[in-house]
Amino acid sequence: MKVLVPVKRVIDYNVKPRVRPDGSGVDLANVKMSMNPFDEIAVEEAIRLKEKGVASEIVAVSIGVKQAQETLRTALAMGADRAILIIAADDVHTDIEPLAVAKLLAAVAKEEQPGLILAGKQAIDNDLNATGQMLAALLGWSQATFASEVVVEGDHAVVTREVDGGLQTIKAKLPAVVSVDLRLNEPRYASLPNIMKAKKKPLDEKTPAAYGVDIAPRLTVVKTSEPAGRKAGVKVGSVDELVAKLKDQAGVI
Repeated sequence: MKVLVPVKRVIDYNVKPRVRPDGSGVDLANVKMSMNPFDEIAVEEAIRLKEKGVASEIVAVSIGVKQAQETLRTALAMGADRAILIIAADDVHTDIEPLAVAKLLAAVAKEEQPGLILAGKQAIDNDLNATGQMLAALLGWSQATFASEVVVEGDHAVVTREVDGGLQTIKAKLPAVVSVDLRLNEPRYASLPNIMKAKKKPLDEKTPAAYGVDIAPRLTVVKTSEPAGRKAGVKVGSVDELVAKLKDQAGVI
């Protein structure tokens, strides 16, 4: 079974984002970029399925700027077999919208015919959490979101989902789209030998036009601003004073 894993190049989760002076978005100039953490978990799960003999090939796909090659090479170093880069933007500040991404991934899926698509539940730069669901709808495939455990049994995938009330286990018929959550696994570090080997693995570059997909934006970012700073707390001398402040100033009791 072939497994397709979409990965996105995002600002590193250890970096504190800075808003551009004109409020048009986050400043990415000279900022460390890396693979979206949720996508990294998806790559790791695909590799584990291959180690178990369930998956036969892992194909990593990224959509965005040419620099996303680095992100794909990371996936290849972790254990993916080959990669596809769809160059859909020239400016690193251009974010391809979820619907366009889903359409491109659907086109790739129809070409590659994977038995399973493992994707991160969301990207940490926009937190939209929409691509996986849109992709499943476009393909007409089963879907399971927020997966914390994935077990492939024959032509079905048994997925444990994290929901508001706890955990939910569902059985999805393959082919399926599964979006993964944080507690699914702990991604491995790529070893130096594997990093060197990744440079020789196949990485195909394509364009949206090759798939006949229109990626023109349908949404406009009106403004981007930093959250308000947290106000300093105050010390109280007694329980009575605390209760009075909670009642009169905070209005919580």
